[in-house]
Amino acid sequence: MNFTSIIAIYVLFWVLSAFLVLPFGIRTTEEMGQERVAGQMDGAPGNFQPGKVLLRTTLLSAALFGLYYLNYTYGWIDRHSFDFLLNKPS
Repeated sequence: MNFTSIIAIYVLFWVLSAFLVLPFGIRTTEEMGQERVAGQMDGAPGNFQPGKVLLRTTLLSAALFGLYYLNYTYGWIDRHSFDFLLNKPS
């Protein structure tokens, strides 16, 4: 696998992980007992911490990419693992 392919696949895992991690730990200003700013949406987060989101996203994407790369290297699951979906008994 080329280095550029590794980077591209890792970036895809990172973006997917970011969307998975974003909603965890977020509380609205109402839940936190804070006053809303004029024009603020009801569901806007009151405790958004981008550093934590970046760290969690990076850790999750590294773990997922590690599993992907190990599968790529050792071939635990390949296309032949899904032949049972095509070959239906008569």
